[in-house]
Amino acid sequence: MPDPHQIAWQASVDTIAAIHQQLLSAVMQPFSQGAGQIDAGATLQQLAQDYVRDPSRWQQLQQSWYQQQLALWTRLSSPDAPKDDTAAVAPDRRFRAPEWREPYFQWLSQSYLITSQWLEALAKGAELDSHEKKKAAFLMRQWIDAASPANFGWSNPEAIKLATETQGASLAQGLQNLRDDLPKGMVSMTDERAFEVGRNLAVTPGAVVYENELMQLIQYRPATDTVSERPLLMVPPCINKFYILDLQPENSLVRYAVEQGHTVFMVSWRNVPPGMGTVTWDDYVSTGVITAIDTARKICGVKKINALGFCVGGTLLATALAVLRVKRKNPVASLTLLATMLDFCDTGELSVFIDEAYVQSREREFANGGVLPGRELAITFASLRANDLIWNYVVHNYLKGKTPEPFDLLHWNSDSTNLPGAMYAWYVRNTYLENSLRVPGKLTVCGTPLDLARLDLPSYLLATREDHIVPWKTAYATTQILKGKQTFVLAASGHIAGVINPASRNRRNYWTRATQPENADDWLAGAQSQAGSWWMHWSAWLAQHAGANIPARATPGGAGYTEIEAAPGRYVQEKTVPADPAQ
Repeated sequence: MPDPHQIAWQASVDTIAAIHQQLLSAVMQPFSQGAGQIDAGATLQQLAQDYVRDPSRWQQLQQSWYQQQLALWTRLSSPDAPKDDTAAVAPDRRFRAPEWREPYFQWLSQSYLITSQWLEALAKGAELDSHEKKKAAFLMRQWIDAASPANFGWSNPEAIKLATETQGASLAQGLQNLRDDLPKGMVSMTDERAFEVGRNLAVTPGAVVYENELMQLIQYRPATDTVSERPLLMVPPCINKFYILDLQPENSLVRYAVEQGHTVFMVSWRNVPPGMGTVTWDDYVSTGVITAIDTARKICGVKKINALGFCVGGTLLATALAVLRVKRKNPVASLTLLATMLDFCDTGELSVFIDEAYVQSREREFANGGVLPGRELAITFASLRANDLIWNYVVHNYLKGKTPEPFDLLHWNSDSTNLPGAMYAWYVRNTYLENSLRVPGKLTVCGTPLDLARLDLPSYLLATREDHIVPWKTAYATTQILKGKQTFVLAASGHIAGVINPASRNRRNYWTRATQPENADDWLAGAQSQAGSWWMHWSAWLAQHAGANIPARATPGGAGYTEIEAAPGRYVQEKTVPADPAQ
């Protein structure tokens, strides 16, 4: 008679196999041939052809792999081998639990790590052009990460032990977690029940004082009796929602700026519906940024404001100021750019997605409108750090049946937004592919030839040292484009954590230097490390351009603009409707 426990265990193993297959398909989908996707097959074919031309390189790599595998097997199989001397490759955090020290699982993890090094060496040693070589290395990393024995229920000893201890309850909960995630099309990175926009995120008091079909403009209520004469306009990225700058009160840059006595305005971009697929980059500049600048100036009755842009929001802001400068308008007294690219000379790992074939496919796809789904962008960004942002949660949520910890940054990261196809296609061609924005007169926006070099206002340029979206040296290249007095600051950590580093916690560090030499490495060699958050450094810089102190107004609006609705407004509440997971 069959053992019911064995039957239950086999059913659990089959369930986990199905889970992994579904996740693998979803994660690897962007690397399959098709519209807007990498042609992985063509890249691998080029890789294979390269080694056929010079088989000696293949033989050397193959021989090294074989010798390492043989040495590993000899050490593990020998009864006299010391058990603390079996790590051919130092294990990373995926394999550090005690369960991985059992002989079989130690062999499994070590064999995998040796093979990973071999595959990476194959991509690194290939004699391909720089773009194809970078693409091959990236694709190899995706497959290596996906193939980890930690990701499979039958080869992860931690998951097996937990399933045994809970009599399969952990696997049952993991399956339920997967069912909950399937409609979203992405693995949960945080306990989303812990957060709600307007309840404990984006709660800085304020009101929407203007709106059009593309954006709402929020004005925040003062927290001080007097405020600086010049207001501060924040332009966030349109790829995600604005509340990255207004998370929980303790790590809200908006709240911090308000508490420093600034009247803060925020652009809240629309999560565009399918009917807005023909909206262009020009529309974002004119209907979005320029309109926001004009509205903030009118409400506060000033000639000039201060402006801040984050990531692509900074690119839009600089473009808008260049358009205005040609028209002999100079409405901004100082410019702050956070993790922003104006010279797209090196776009990091994102460049593997961008080539002429990719851009042409998106231009054809969006020739008559349509939107780029937020989920596609979310998977693309997550794939750049797949072990941390995908497979870590696959193991935690599905194999172990646990709930991820509440984390506001990851909640925001999962709150994706659609982009108009027309705007996106223009953006990737003229920045990522052709790097035309930095070339005076090459691009025309809003009927105006652009020349960023005409921007001679004071600027505060922040980059983050471990940024995988905007490499810090690329952000530094802005110092060679803009004129005027510049302050370049390099913050520790990555694209988000380096920017959202509250002054109240005063963690990490940042680097400063009085001058900006041409080369980024030269700048860093002469820079000084400062302990704590860059927020206070920026606040002191901004105060120099904020104008006189004036009495704070009790209510938002003015000059004919009145409160439309309370912050954070409707637009930030609009959710992206996921695609059918069966598609």
